[in-house]
Amino acid sequence: MTYRREWMENIGSEDSHGRALWALGTCVGRSRSEGLRSWAAELFEKALPAVQGFTSPRAWAFAIIGLHEYLRTLSGDLMANQIRSQLAQRLHSLYEGSASSDWLWFEDVVSYDNARLPHALIMTGRWANLPALREVGLKSLRWLTEHQIAPDGHFRPIGSNGFWKRGGAPAQFDQQPVEAHAMICACLEAYEATGDNYWLAYAGKAFEWFHGSNDLGLSLYDAQSGGCRDGLHIDRVNQNQGAESTLAFLLSLAEMRRVQETVSAVAEQQMSLAA
Repeated sequence: MTYRREWMENIGSEDSHGRALWALGTCVGRSRSEGLRSWAAELFEKALPAVQGFTSPRAWAFAIIGLHEYLRTLSGDLMANQIRSQLAQRLHSLYEGSASSDWLWFEDVVSYDNARLPHALIMTGRWANLPALREVGLKSLRWLTEHQIAPDGHFRPIGSNGFWKRGGAPAQFDQQPVEAHAMICACLEAYEATGDNYWLAYAGKAFEWFHGSNDLGLSLYDAQSGGCRDGLHIDRVNQNQGAESTLAFLLSLAEMRRVQETVSAVAEQQMSLAA
């Protein structure tokens, strides 16, 4: 859309459609407002069928995450359950056709919003009782974590200035906030699915990337404005504080707080039982 609020494309992108479903599904699953839930559910149901014709793996993953959120409230929706399984099986088939012993990935390039792909499989495998999907999600996410870590142990996402093509070297810059957000969400889902503290610790590493635990030792989060800078270049941070980057930080913060509250509650319960 232009600044004059005119659409620039006759047909929107599949990824944008998937993200819209993710947002609407989250509203259905988490909003405390009955009116907002009803409004979002109506739009979600109208937008969902189009996803079956999509070819973008990330659009599938975004839609799966949105479906999961939607099904928190409307778990009996048979079509939503069916489409979630269909899209997840497509991701699984993509992985099976691409992965090898040294390349545990869905495509011949590791590009953007990467952790969303294993996240979607872990989520579907966990909640739809499809263990094969869960295991592929965990295996591919583990591989991704092992290749997104600097020698001194801080999180180093694949850079958008070239990405990582099979047989080549990963681009180190420009690092994007959406990669940290995607990794945090995927690792927290993996932690809740397995109870393995590896995932909780790695989510913490990815979150600290926002606060300066990164290749330049510079914070992307701006405490004064409440925004998040748009990326990490080879010699500086991008001073722009766009909506995507700021939302990536704020949603990461919300997810970290949610899981930490759950961990604390479980620890308190265990202590009470032990006493």
